Amino acid sequence: MKSCPRLVARVWLAAAAFLFAGAASATEPYLVADAETGDVLMQSDATEPWFPASTTKLMTTYVALSAVRDGRLTMDTPLTMSLRAARNPPTKMGFRPGTLVTLDNALKMLMVKSPNDVAVMIAESISGSVETFADEMNAAAAKLGMHESHFVNPNGLHSPDHYSSARDMAILARALLKEFPDHVDLYDIGALQFGRQIIRNHNGLIGRYPGADGMKTGFTCPAGFNVVATAQREGRRLIVVIFGSSSARQRTDEAAMLFDHGFTMAAAGTKLEALPASSVTSPPDMRDEICRGRGRGTTLAMQEDFVSSAMADAPNALALGRSGAMMGGAAPIMAVAMAAPPPVGPVANIRVTFDPIPVFVGPKPGWTGPVLAAKDDTDEKEGPHVTAYTADKEAKPTDNAEAPLALKSAVKPPALLRRAARPPARVSRLELTPEARARMAAAAQRERGVARKTRQP
Repeated sequence: MKSCPRLVARVWLAAAAFLFAGAASATEPYLVADAETGDVLMQSDATEPWFPASTTKLMTTYVALSAVRDGRLTMDTPLTMSLRAARNPPTKMGFRPGTLVTLDNALKMLMVKSPNDVAVMIAESISGSVETFADEMNAAAAKLGMHESHFVNPNGLHSPDHYSSARDMAILARALLKEFPDHVDLYDIGALQFGRQIIRNHNGLIGRYPGADGMKTGFTCPAGFNVVATAQREGRRLIVVIFGSSSARQRTDEAAMLFDHGFTMAAAGTKLEALPASSVTSPPDMRDEICRGRGRGTTLAMQEDFVSSAMADAPNALALGRSGAMMGGAAPIMAVAMAAPPPVGPVANIRVTFDPIPVFVGPKPGWTGPVLAAKDDTDEKEGPHVTAYTADKEAKPTDNAEAPLALKSAVKPPALLRRAARPPARVSRLELTPEARARMAAAAQRERGVARKTRQP
């Protein structure tokens, strides 16, 4: 049966009005801004403090690229994985202490897989310690006018003293785009290839929403599902920031709806820097709402959920709120974005195939510059530095016969895998029965016969 456009529009507007009525209880901040001008198109509670989770890594990237601009290192400078970095909880690459990774490869991993160990490796290698790097993050935030932000680590793992706001993250996104235009390709990588492993981006907009071109997602139980996203249409780029969505799918669909509505709007004249400060002084803890009753495995699966649209059909979409039911689950995001039918539908419910970008461990061939590492890692028992720079399916040794294989020694396998990888113990012939020895002798004879026939002309 064909849908009547007028009927769909009336249903859309009626549902929007219903959602407005329940929006007062919703607390999730959001913001839509013009990336070029800094004009705020839509916002709700955009200056309230919130736990940023892994969107923190945008500031880690900003400090790292600033260090490159200042001549402190290059994109090819190798960074060293310390014991402290390697001990970070997932998500992580799992590199052994002593593994070398160039800044270029580290930033690509950071933006796609979001590994916490790599974030700490970047921080320690550039500034000597996590604490000193956090000082640089806070100095950069102050310089940019990020008034609601305070950072204590480079990866966004939960700390009550680590917070930001939707407005501040939009300011940071603008700064990355405007100050480092040569590195915008970091934010829209759909997938990476590390050896035989394909690593997909958590950002469900990339490859699915028309014009989406970055940037970073984040998730912890106290923060909920966060995203800082950008998209272009007809030469105009918008920034969308959402904090506290209840799932990866919901986060993606909300962002798509905000983009759709934002691209139809003209600037209202309010700049990001001019938004009034919030009276709220501490971030809310979303742990009970987001993760209560869910095991760790389920929570991790939610984080890495392969995002598709939960609202591909407009009338059905309007029947659903943030929690999957209209009653009590509405958010101001939905209310504002649904004020008119969007020109483009929500995110397509498709699995997208990307051409993966290869990443490696080890320095580039011929590198003769410095290798950066944490200044003081006295508790670390370093393993050998990984010096192979290869993406081959089977890692090749370097000229140094003592050097470890790149991927085999760089990635620390789980204990069960290590036990499974041990060679089986040799079985003494004395332990075999006469029948077993006879079978083994017959099999060996057959193999020798096949070998002789193969060598004959």
